[in-house]
Amino acid sequence: MSVGLASQTAARLIGGVSAFLMLLIDQAHKFWMLDVYDIASRQPVQVLPFFDLVMAWNKGVSYSLFEANTELGRYGLLAVTGAATLFLAVWLGRSTTKLSGLGLGLIIGGAIGNGIDRTLYGAVADFFHFHVGSFSWYVFNLADIGIVAGVGLLLYESLVSPDAKPSA
Repeated sequence: MSVGLASQTAARLIGGVSAFLMLLIDQAHKFWMLDVYDIASRQPVQVLPFFDLVMAWNKGVSYSLFEANTELGRYGLLAVTGAATLFLAVWLGRSTTKLSGLGLGLIIGGAIGNGIDRTLYGAVADFFHFHVGSFSWYVFNLADIGIVAGVGLLLYESLVSPDAKPSA
């Protein structure tokens, strides 16, 4: 096996495993929060003075942008999620570094997790709410954390890591 093929295989494996684990952890947490802990009847649950557990249904994307209040809108968001996930899977298939494999896997797993919510519930279940005084950060979930972490890893790899190629 050539070095290039070996690194591509490692990147794919890391990406596939991280996507699966991100999806599994996200869906297990959502199941626990919704069906076992029943956050909807307990909210808000103050964990720290600046952090609460809440129940929020997001019918849009980040910050509730492009809110889909109709079935057509929901299917449109599902189609965009599916197309983006397919694009990311192709990118993962061409990746040659473990870091890009990990980053892409986290994004893919998070996107699929939120897509499952949108399919099952018509909206994405969000639980984590940070706030300080009158400042309130948006409510998010573990899938969102995976997506942001994955994007961060891809940015790090392309801009900062020793493997980043200098621009011409």
